Amino acid sequence: MFDSKEYRKAMEAVVERFNGEMAKVRTGRAHPDMIMGVKVEAYGQYMPLNQVANVTVSDATMLLVTPFDPSTIANISSAIRADQTLGLNPSDDGRVIRVPVPPLTEERRKEIVKTASSKVEEAKVGIRNVREDARKELKGAELPEDVKKRGEKEIDDLTKEFNDKIEKAFSDKEAEIMKI
Repeated sequence: MFDSKEYRKAMEAVVERFNGEMAKVRTGRAHPDMIMGVKVEAYGQYMPLNQVANVTVSDATMLLVTPFDPSTIANISSAIRADQTLGLNPSDDGRVIRVPVPPLTEERRKEIVKTASSKVEEAKVGIRNVREDARKELKGAELPEDVKKRGEKEIDDLTKEFNDKIEKAFSDKEAEIMKI
């Protein structure tokens, strides 16, 4: 008998990863996840920002980055400034780094939507890869033809369900980005 549970879990993992990527996309409001992808050179190696500092939101347009070790302040500031996709200009007072989040222009909003749409395509490719794995398993299985057909329909339904989830998450994010 064909079991689609493992493929459902794999597709859920793709959607979770996609949602994590969407959380990092800048929307005009300050959110700690928007700078979590920044890699900081500390202690001779590159580390994720959340391993060298605590990131909080002080208000809708300001992030506060509090380093665990004050000697890493300069490296954290330069790493945030160096990430051109963020377009942020941090300043520090020796203890904390303030990262003002400027309002987005219409042009920048469209760029962000375009970048986010590439993440949609990556997620859909991931879903299709899971579907193909399931189809290969079905083809190679010693099952009656009607069970194989039901399995293929079940996998196609799962694919549609998860593609719809991705589309919904993207359209919600797009509306959030374009909202002034």
